[in-house]
Amino acid sequence: MRGLRKLNSLFTKIPKNFARNSDVNATTAEKPTLVKGKSPSTKPQVVDGSKEITDPPSITSVLIRSRDGAAHTDLLGLDTQEQDLEIPWGGEYKGPIKSLHYLQNRKYMTRERKQKIVYKNTKTHRLAEIVDSCGDKLSADDALGMFGKLGRQTGLKEYNALVQVCINSARKSFDEDESLQHIYNAYQIFRAMKEHGVQIKETTYGPLLRYFVETGAVDEFDFFSKVIAEANPGAFSRVGYYEMLLWAKVGNEDKVQELCNSVGADNIGGELTESYLLALCESDRNEQLVKLLSVIDVTKVSSQGYLSNIFKSLGKRKLKIFAEKFILALKASEATEEKLSHFIYSYAVSIPVLVVEDAISEFEKLHEKFYIPPSSLSYVELFKYCCKFREVHAALDIVDKMHELDFNASLENFHQLLDAVEESRELDLVRPVYSRIRYHNQKPTSETFRRMVILLVRMKDFEGAYSMLSDMKEFGLNPTTVMYNSIMAGYFREKNIRGGLMVLDQMKKAEIKLDCLTYSHIIANCECDEDLVKYYKEIQSSDIHRTKPVYMATINAHVKFGQFDKAKKVVADLALSSPRCINEVKSVLLSALASHGQFSDALELYQEMKQTGSRVEPKAILSLFDYFQSEGKLDILMELLGELSDPDYWFCGCERVILYCVRHNHLSSAVDLLKKLKDKDELSSSYAVVNQAFAYLSEAEPPAVEVGLNFLRAIEEEVGLHPSRTSLDFLLSACASAKDAKRAWLIWEEYQKAGLVYNVLSYLRMYQVLLICREFEAANDMLKNIATDDPHVRCIIKRSVAIFGPSKCKSSKKKKKQKKKKNIESVM
Repeated sequence: MRGLRKLNSLFTKIPKNFARNSDVNATTAEKPTLVKGKSPSTKPQVVDGSKEITDPPSITSVLIRSRDGAAHTDLLGLDTQEQDLEIPWGGEYKGPIKSLHYLQNRKYMTRERKQKIVYKNTKTHRLAEIVDSCGDKLSADDALGMFGKLGRQTGLKEYNALVQVCINSARKSFDEDESLQHIYNAYQIFRAMKEHGVQIKETTYGPLLRYFVETGAVDEFDFFSKVIAEANPGAFSRVGYYEMLLWAKVGNEDKVQELCNSVGADNIGGELTESYLLALCESDRNEQLVKLLSVIDVTKVSSQGYLSNIFKSLGKRKLKIFAEKFILALKASEATEEKLSHFIYSYAVSIPVLVVEDAISEFEKLHEKFYIPPSSLSYVELFKYCCKFREVHAALDIVDKMHELDFNASLENFHQLLDAVEESRELDLVRPVYSRIRYHNQKPTSETFRRMVILLVRMKDFEGAYSMLSDMKEFGLNPTTVMYNSIMAGYFREKNIRGGLMVLDQMKKAEIKLDCLTYSHIIANCECDEDLVKYYKEIQSSDIHRTKPVYMATINAHVKFGQFDKAKKVVADLALSSPRCINEVKSVLLSALASHGQFSDALELYQEMKQTGSRVEPKAILSLFDYFQSEGKLDILMELLGELSDPDYWFCGCERVILYCVRHNHLSSAVDLLKKLKDKDELSSSYAVVNQAFAYLSEAEPPAVEVGLNFLRAIEEEVGLHPSRTSLDFLLSACASAKDAKRAWLIWEEYQKAGLVYNVLSYLRMYQVLLICREFEAANDMLKNIATDDPHVRCIIKRSVAIFGPSKCKSSKKKKKQKKKKNIESVM
C-alpha cells in the first residue's frame, strides 16, 4: 500500500487549475485559429488587427510544470514561458527562426526540402529514437522539459514516446521513491492527454500496465486502471487482459478464479472473455484456461491474430481436443480455408518436444482429417519454420510439395534457404537449392549467385564456383568483382598461390574492375619482395583508392619478409595522409611485430598508443600475452586483460592468464578470474578452461599433482564448480606419471563426490595407476570391475600387465641384481 499512498500524496499536490496555469488556455470556448505560414507559438498573435488568439497547447503548457504549478527553468537557463526555440518539426514553415542565429538560411531550406520527402515516412521511428535517447542521456523530467521547449504540437505519437521515457526511467531506478516519481510523470502525461482531447489508447497505456505486471505493482495498477477507464471507457476489456496477467504474475489464485468465474456466471462473452483467455494463454494456468476454452465461442473472437495465439497456446499445452473442436467450429462458420490452414500451422509448430519432421507431419494430418487444402501462405510459413531451425532437407521437401500444388516459392525464400545452408554447414546442398531455383522458373539475381559462389568456395569447389559465373550469362548477368574476390580468397586460404594469381589474370582478361580488396588479397600473399613492390606500384598507378585492407596487407607482407622498418613507414605515411583508420592499422602492425618475435618494438608501439589515448584492437592486445607469459609478469597480464572489453576476446585472454597462473602456482589469482568468468554466465567456458589447466598439470615435468589437488579444492570451495570427468581423468594421469597412489585414491573419491559414475575408462585408468605404483593386490581388485567383453579393453589390460605387471617388476629386479653383481666383480 505504500506505493499507492506515495502516489496519492503526489497527485494531491497537483493544482486544481493545472491545465490553466500555462500561457495557453486549453479549454477556451473558442477554437484556436492557426495562422498559415507562422510557426506554432504560445505567445498571443494578432491577425489583421483582430482580437488576440492562441495556438494549440504545446508540451510546455502541461508537462514541464512542477507540482506547485511553477515553470521549470530550461537547460539553457531560459524560462519556459519565453519560447524562443520554436523549431517546427514538420510541415511548412515560412517565418523567421528566432534565436537560432547559427543556422544559415540555405541550410534551413535544405532541411525543409528533406522533411517533405523523407520525414513523412520516418518521423514516427525517428521521434521514438530521439525521445528514448534523450531519456537515457538526461533524466525523464529534463527530457520532458526539453521537448516542451521545441514548441511541437503534441499528438498521440509524442505522448506515447514520452510515456515510454517515464517507464524506462522507472525500470532503471533502484530507489522506490524515485521510481514512483517517474510514474507520477506518466500520470501527468495521461492527464494532459485527457484535457487536450487526445484519446488514451492501448499504445499509450499498454506498456505502462505491462510494466506494473512485470513488477507486481498491484496498487499502481489499480489506480491507473481507474484513470484509463474514466478517460476511455471502451478500454475496459483490454485492461481486463492486463489485470488477468497481473493476478497470475503475483500468484493470487483467488483473483484469477474470480475473473474466470465472472465469465461463466454472468455470461460475459465477447471481448472481455477473449482478453481473459489470451492472458491465460500467456500464463501458466492450465486449469483455468481449460475452463474458459470450454465456454468460449471461438467463432466470435474478434481478431485473426488473437485466434492464432490461441492455437499456439493449444499446441504448446498439447490440447489437441480443443484444437480440433475449434477447427470444426470455425469451418462450420464458413471461415476461409486460408485462415483455417494458418491456424493449423500455428498449432502444429507450437507443439513442444517435436522435431521439424513431426511438426510437418501433424500439419499435414490435420489438413487431411478436416479436408482443408493447405494454403500457399501456410506452406511459406512452414518453409520459414524449417529454415529457422536449419532443417534444409525438410525445407527442400516443402519446396517440392509447393511445386506439386502449383505454389511457387519466391526468390527471397530461396535466399533464406541458402542462408540456412550456410548456418547448418551442409554446404553440399547448395546445388539442390540451385536446381530448385531453376525448376521453379525463378530468375536468380546477382545476389543469388553471390551467395552460391561463396558457399561453393567455402566447400573448396572452385570448379563449381566458376560454373556459376558461366551460368550468369544465361540470365543476362555479369560476374562481379566480389565474386572473383571470393574465389581468389578461397585459393589463398588453401595456400594455393598459383590458383589465386590465375583468378587475377582471368579478372583482367574479362575486364572485371579490380578493387582494393582484390589487391589486399594479392599483396598479403606475395611470395617475394619484388612481387610486393610490383603490385604496390600497380595500385598506386591506378585510380583505386587505397583503403584500410590494403595498408594492413602491406604491413603484414613487409613483416613477413623481415622488413620491419618499411612496415613502420607505412604507418607513418598513413598517419600523415589519412589518420582516420590509423589506430586499427597500428594495431595490425603491433600484432604482426609480436607474432614475428619483435616484442620490444611491439611493446614500444603499445605504450605509445596508450600514452596518446589511442584504442588498441583486441587482437593486437592478445598478441602481447605470449610475450608477458614468458617474462613472468602477472600484473601486466592482468592489465592487458582489463583492456579487453569484447566478450570473445576477453574469454581468450582470461583463458591464457588462468593457465599462466596455474603453471606458476598463482592459484588465488586463477580462482578470482574463474569467478569472473562464471559471473559472466560462461559456465561452459569455465569448465573448458579448468579442463585445459588440468591437462597442462598432467603433462608437466615433473607432474604437478599437489598443485592439481589444491586447484581442485579451490574451484570446488571458492568457485562452486564440480570437477568434470575430463579434469579428474587428467589428474589420474598425473598421478600415474608421478607414481603417486596415495593421491590417486583421493582423486578416485572425487568422482563420487561430483556425482560421476565410474565407467570402463575410469576403472582402466585407476588400474594402470595401481600397476605403476606396484599395488598389485588393489589392482587385481580393480580389475574385477572391468568388463572384458570388448576386445580393445582386453588389449589395454594385456599391454598394461606386460609393461607394468609383477613379472615386469621381477625382471627389473633381476637385472638390477645382475648389474650390481657385475659391479662388485669388477671391483674385486
